Amino acid sequence: MFWIGVVEGACWPLWRRMATWSLWSLLLWEALLPAAVHGAQVHGQVGGSVLLAAECPPGFQVREAIWRSLWPSEELVATFFRGAPETLYHSRFLGRAQLHKNLSLALQPLESGDSGNFSVLLVDTGGRARAQILQLKVHDAVPRPVVQVFIAVSGDAQPPKTCQVLLSCWAPNISDITYSWRREGTADFGIEPSSLFVDGQVLKVSLGPGDKSVAYSCTVSNPVSRDVATVTPWESCHHEAAPGKSSYKDVVLVVVPVALLLTLAGLLSVWHPCYSGKKQKDICTDRVAPETENPLV
Repeated sequence: MFWIGVVEGACWPLWRRMATWSLWSLLLWEALLPAAVHGAQVHGQVGGSVLLAAECPPGFQVREAIWRSLWPSEELVATFFRGAPETLYHSRFLGRAQLHKNLSLALQPLESGDSGNFSVLLVDTGGRARAQILQLKVHDAVPRPVVQVFIAVSGDAQPPKTCQVLLSCWAPNISDITYSWRREGTADFGIEPSSLFVDGQVLKVSLGPGDKSVAYSCTVSNPVSRDVATVTPWESCHHEAAPGKSSYKDVVLVVVPVALLLTLAGLLSVWHPCYSGKKQKDICTDRVAPETENPLV
């Protein structure tokens, strides 16, 4: 008794049947293996390429290999049998995967949904098996950050002697990034941690007339890209101190409370035009009386 594979009425060649049986045998073997060795995390950029390296111990001569994607669904990506690589498997990496001679897997161009875990099963000529798992994280390119300057000028409208500044750095439409600051024009580029807020996104500095030309740079970065924006805060201090200009302190202490009071008064006039009590009723009657005594003709 023997078995033969048939697909759409055609018989598979002997070598193809043997390769299929070998593939299923290896997959079953992998399920019975101990926990796989977890490799390093690999980072890539959208639109770029990445190489997932298959690590072999000394003396391990690979005979067969299987690359699979484990998330969000388990998919076969590439195999190596009898000295021949194969990547034409129905997966989201079809046409974007390449198996190198050292059995490392190259993926390009990368897409944002390619992040996830990948496994490679290696079998040597002596029948020993080795499983390895790698994690791929795909990032967007970091855009140019935006730096805003907020000041609180000490003293009156005269040129300020000191200027308290908050520098806010922000990168639009991106996550998983880090912020760092650098003071330009001095030998010491370090920033005191006590001056940083909101995970390094906001920097507080105190400036004097000797800091007119001092610039601060905000660097936004992720594992695959970075960008920088630079500002000279003293220019904003001088601008805000000019006659007729409102400082940040004026806005906080005057404009905001007045706006809140006007808003509250408007809400009360809409919700409760007349309050309970005799005095309030008389006032409301007086307001309506002129309309009743002077009807329109």
